[in-house]
Amino acid sequence: MKNTFYNDFDLERFPETPVAESDYRNAFQIERDRIIFSYPFRRLQSKTQVFQSGEYDFYRTRLTHSIEVAKIGRSICEYLRASSALLNERFYIDADLTEAVGLAHDMGHPPFGHIGERKLNELMAPHGGFEGNGQTLRILTELIYERPGATKGIAPTRAFLDGVMKYKALHHECIGQKADGSPDYPDHHFIYDEQAHWRSTIFASDQLPSELSTPKSLNNFKSIECQIMDWADDTAYSLNDIVDGIHARYINVGSVTEWAATQDLDTQHTAWIDKLCQVIREDRYESHFGARIGRFVHGCTLTPRSGFLSDRTNRHACDLAIAAEVKAESALYKHIALDLIFRSPQLQQIEFKGGHILEKLFTALCQNCANADGSGLRILPVQVQELIKQETTTAGRHRRLCDFTAGLTDSLAVRTYKRLYDPDFGSIAELL
Repeated sequence: MKNTFYNDFDLERFPETPVAESDYRNAFQIERDRIIFSYPFRRLQSKTQVFQSGEYDFYRTRLTHSIEVAKIGRSICEYLRASSALLNERFYIDADLTEAVGLAHDMGHPPFGHIGERKLNELMAPHGGFEGNGQTLRILTELIYERPGATKGIAPTRAFLDGVMKYKALHHECIGQKADGSPDYPDHHFIYDEQAHWRSTIFASDQLPSELSTPKSLNNFKSIECQIMDWADDTAYSLNDIVDGIHARYINVGSVTEWAATQDLDTQHTAWIDKLCQVIREDRYESHFGARIGRFVHGCTLTPRSGFLSDRTNRHACDLAIAAEVKAESALYKHIALDLIFRSPQLQQIEFKGGHILEKLFTALCQNCANADGSGLRILPVQVQELIKQETTTAGRHRRLCDFTAGLTDSLAVRTYKRLYDPDFGSIAELL
């Protein structure tokens, strides 16, 4: 039974690649499968989510987080299909497409979590910046099959591209000006300037409508699948960061009680805090927060939307609305995790170390591998050196070095750092 929610505009692929008649999968299922079996996706198993990967088996990594986001996104689609008056059995948001978007949403994140993203953006500021979402788009369209003679991207559909492109403002559109007249580079929430053509591809136009004239309006303009992924992401980390934090003993009855005493909480927030303390005491926090996922899914409804692209695709003819109480509960858990986990001295020390490692690595690469004349030590794999050699601009060479650095896992970044800077580590027999 054909799903009439999607039309030819949504299903167009770039480059145009028809689905083989013998393939039992549709275009969205093909995109999902290509992500799952890709090298960048597998590398997420060794990238930090909250706690550094490999410390203990229990803690979530970028990979397990992405799988959870994909499953929650799929559940939201199925719930909306069953509950929303705007959908029916022949007109519904595709769960395979939304699952693919969820699986891919963090593929561009560098090692060491958010400090890695901030550090690479700082180092790349003069050369176009770094942003995890922009890097995800770059992987999916240019890098995922970066091998000689291979197609570089997954030939994504317009619907999938729009789903993963959470931000649509370009880097240069977000640059401000400091009091002294020097550029004030954005911290995050942009795609790269050289990705402007992908935004035009999604919009099917190079011209921006007046309603999307600011970076904020561009970044808030999301397809329904992107909105579902965004809420699934919020659901996963607001609930699961608490579970990991309790297991790691950053969050306990004492720390939560002390934290709550410093906050201005209303009756509902106090009730959630009391419940949190209760499930910690009774050692049933995992089942409790697992059940909250269902509550967060059931807090979703659809509302009609009109405006840019709503006449061309149903993906922009509706918005995801979240129940206010559910959003407030999610915000509370994120606030607790931020204060008790991410701002803890232990995590801040690890963040400092991760930032230091990335800065030293990137500096060494730039000093030796970013020169137009090819001078410098050959400290990169041969294949990466060949890609850099093909770049004709300084910005292009730095982008390739950034690709390499962002693609490292936590452990590989540490080993590479030791190989370059630790005199007692490494031998001539080792491979990079």
